[in-house]
Amino acid sequence: MKIYTKTGDKGQTALYGGTRVSKASARVDSYGNIDELNSFIGIAKSHMDDEEVLKQLKKIQFDLFTVGSEAATPVDKLMLANGKSRLPLIISDTEIEELENWMDAFDEKLEPLQYFILPGGGKAATFLHAARTICRRAERSLVFLNESEEVRPELIKYLNRLSDYLFVLARYISKINNEPEEYWNPNER
Repeated sequence: MKIYTKTGDKGQTALYGGTRVSKASARVDSYGNIDELNSFIGIAKSHMDDEEVLKQLKKIQFDLFTVGSEAATPVDKLMLANGKSRLPLIISDTEIEELENWMDAFDEKLEPLQYFILPGGGKAATFLHAARTICRRAERSLVFLNESEEVRPELIKYLNRLSDYLFVLARYISKINNEPEEYWNPNER
């Protein structure tokens, strides 16, 4: 089987369930942003050694494929004719709570925030900050899609929580790597 199909050569693609849409559609944009986010998390992982963090990020990448598959599926195609779900997995409150628990554990080891942090630090922290901004874009694109087509609220909630997790993780990685945080302090201009 060849990787190229040529079916998208005219700017259309098939969603999960077979519906063909423009590659510029809000739905395609949303799962494209999720895919980009997943790639940036992979880049950040390539600059880390902490086994527990790497395990968490691998789970998050797995979950992002789950989010992306649902984002690529119109709501009317989520269920098959026999009443079973088209998708083997969906994001639930369990995955959202998992992010919250991981965040809380990292946050306990960090100094309280007093100012906004300038994105940066070492390579891992910098890529995590970039991933956080891509996550926010992915979240906005799902919110935009939800204005015209229904999106399960858990998907938006998951991305919202994930962007917070990536911020806290960037701070934690900077700390364990002895990389100082730089602050945006308007009084020091």
